[in-house]
Amino acid sequence: MVDFWQIIQNAGVELISPTTAAYALAALGLAIHYGFTGLVNFGLAVFMAIGAYGYGISTLTFHFPVWGAVLVGIGASIIFALILGVPTLRLRADYLSIVTIAAAEILRLIFTTNTLEAVTGSADGLSGYKGGFADLNPIPDGTYGFGPWTMNAYDLWLRIVAWTIVIIACLLAWQLMRSPWGRVVKGIREDEDAVRALGKNVYFYKMQSLILGGVFGTIAGMIFILPRAIVPANYATTLTFFIYTILLLGGAATILGPVIGSIIFWVLLSAVSGFVARAQAAGWFDLIGMSSVQAGQTRFILVGVVLMLLVIFRPQGIFGNKKELAFVK
Repeated sequence: MVDFWQIIQNAGVELISPTTAAYALAALGLAIHYGFTGLVNFGLAVFMAIGAYGYGISTLTFHFPVWGAVLVGIGASIIFALILGVPTLRLRADYLSIVTIAAAEILRLIFTTNTLEAVTGSADGLSGYKGGFADLNPIPDGTYGFGPWTMNAYDLWLRIVAWTIVIIACLLAWQLMRSPWGRVVKGIREDEDAVRALGKNVYFYKMQSLILGGVFGTIAGMIFILPRAIVPANYATTLTFFIYTILLLGGAATILGPVIGSIIFWVLLSAVSGFVARAQAAGWFDLIGMSSVQAGQTRFILVGVVLMLLVIFRPQGIFGNKKELAFVK
């Protein structure tokens, strides 16, 4: 028998998990790029990788404190955004997406090269960098929460920090998009030639947007690795596509959309994964001649169908506006 209550409980854990917070923050960064500025960036995963490796290498190799490692990661992402933006931000739509996805793959492969194994860990990645963050924990040892949300002091501390950062980032983005700067980048999304005709430096505003969204993605990358090890395979193009799915689910040109989209995505994915695992154990898939590998992939099929229906019947996302959707291409 399939224990549906256990599936619901396991899915409920994802409501406030650090992974959900990390994806929400990364999707908010992508909202700044794509939803508000119109930059079709398929390389957001690389900003998360820069945050992860910047934090991990600074801690393990150079023994930086937490604040120093965070600054190194942010500084590295700004430098990368400048290097990426100088040749690419004059491109549009498809050309920009091709260049960004290629740049992301190049940097990911650099992290996995054996030449840098002593620093990056090559394909094995990095671990053992959480001590500094754990030392900042003011919460006494013990067990906290209730039901599926029972956790130890470290997990509670990580969730408090992660979701506090997400809230601060949302408030910052909300304030920016209501400011004159936000109105300019929205104008660029709608018609950059018209904005240029008004005397605005479109290239400069695009660069600012690329840096800001990249920094959000970088901090998300740091949150993402605190409950787990750094594994280079996690930063493939699939990660960027997941973030795009979350963004479109919640609403591309919104502030709360990425947050709600991330929660729904991970709860749904966890619930479907739990159902598939238990159905497979109960032998349901054997009845239709499906192998264990094939059964494991059905979770993405089921989630994909749900998302497809959402795109068909509500293409602007949960919080999106159809008027703004017309400009997000």
